Amino acid sequence: MSNFIEDLYYGNLEPQEVNSELTPKLKKKLSSIAEKEEQLTARLNSEDKELFQNYVSAYIEFSTTSNADSFISGFRLGAKFTYDTFVKNTKD
Repeated sequence: MSNFIEDLYYGNLEPQEVNSELTPKLKKKLSSIAEKEEQLTARLNSEDKELFQNYVSAYIEFSTTSNADSFISGFRLGAKFTYDTFVKNTKD
């Protein structure tokens, strides 16, 4: 089951058309991140820039994995709610 959920999370399954546009709030936050990254890298020497880029890559990998785990946990929680609502015998 988890492979199915991961496939759904990573976009390998498309049960509906996915809207890939960022909301204005997210666009603003992304712009702020990009601006700060530019400011920081402008201050760094080439060795420190490489270290920073490695940090950013490692953080992105962590964040992607963490987000997938959260998605899977939320999906499973939703399935448990569905099971409890429609399948589980509520009579004691």
